[in-house]
Amino acid sequence: MTAQHAGWDAALFRADIESTLQDFVAAQATWLDALGPDAQALVEHARTSVSGGKRFRAAFCWWGHQAVADVPADESALLRACASLELLHASALVHDDYMDASDVRRGRPATHRAFEELHRRRGWSASPEQYGASAAILLGDLLLSWSDELLRTCGLSPERVIDALGYFDLTRSEVVTGQFLDVSAQARGSADVDTAMTVLRYKSAKYSIERPLHIGAALAGASSEQIDQLSRFGLPLGEAFQLRDDLLGVFGDPSVTGKPAGDDLIEGKRTVLVALALDGLPSTDAKVLDAALGTPLTPDEVAHLCQLIDSSGARMQVEEVISELTYRSLNALAAADVHERARGVLEGLAAEATQRRV
Repeated sequence: MTAQHAGWDAALFRADIESTLQDFVAAQATWLDALGPDAQALVEHARTSVSGGKRFRAAFCWWGHQAVADVPADESALLRACASLELLHASALVHDDYMDASDVRRGRPATHRAFEELHRRRGWSASPEQYGASAAILLGDLLLSWSDELLRTCGLSPERVIDALGYFDLTRSEVVTGQFLDVSAQARGSADVDTAMTVLRYKSAKYSIERPLHIGAALAGASSEQIDQLSRFGLPLGEAFQLRDDLLGVFGDPSVTGKPAGDDLIEGKRTVLVALALDGLPSTDAKVLDAALGTPLTPDEVAHLCQLIDSSGARMQVEEVISELTYRSLNALAAADVHERARGVLEGLAAEATQRRV
């Protein structure tokens, strides 16, 4: 069952989230634009950073709320609360692209690259790279600050918002710490499967699905048991979601992912997929893969590394783990005390999150 089959218009929801985000940025621009062209450039990149995407985090927040809510919430206020998670996501992507030295995000120049080019175009002094780095750090910080502001001022009951903010605070701490675990693994140039799975869980899995469910449910006054039930559904699903992303980062079609082929290999990401491949390859091939990670790679070199990973059995192992985690998640959802319409939509969202094509 897809979200649409369950009687929910996912495309309309994404459009509503987009409109909510753009309205919020426009409201911020009413005073920031008065600070001059530099501030205007920052606001313009904020608009770009929050545009597009799958909106999974907002959707899981919305349906975490609908899963347990006995009284319908004001839709505009709930949309604002859900959109706050997309601001958090945009912040993480801006920072992540800089830390990974990524050139592209969703088919457009990454923020730090765009500001580097702006610096060069205008013939400014000093370092364009430093300017781009500074702009990305500050834009990411601004988006992070806005995410808190949008949730706090969403318009729902202050008592419920305070409860939700507790989960939101935890989410931001987990994302930042998970990102540092990832940076540390790349700096060491090694990460076993357990370490890679910990990075995956805290950098992405929890904040992509489990915590959005918690925030939405808290806004509905969920009990601790309902929160636990949503965790049993959301955490394994978030892990499956990120494992699918890891496959897309190596084997994905650039026209679909908006990233170059093999981008995770070029960036040197020590994912679960890579850790499994290094474990499964003969020593000589493992050394080739290990030495190539985080280096400039030609399309032929990327293709060769993809072939090595495939031959190691790692790709198939990750597919099997995705299937097992999804099965566990859906079983937990089937047993959860949630409203039936929400259960149907969450089943559809689970399929969308884990069955994206590589």
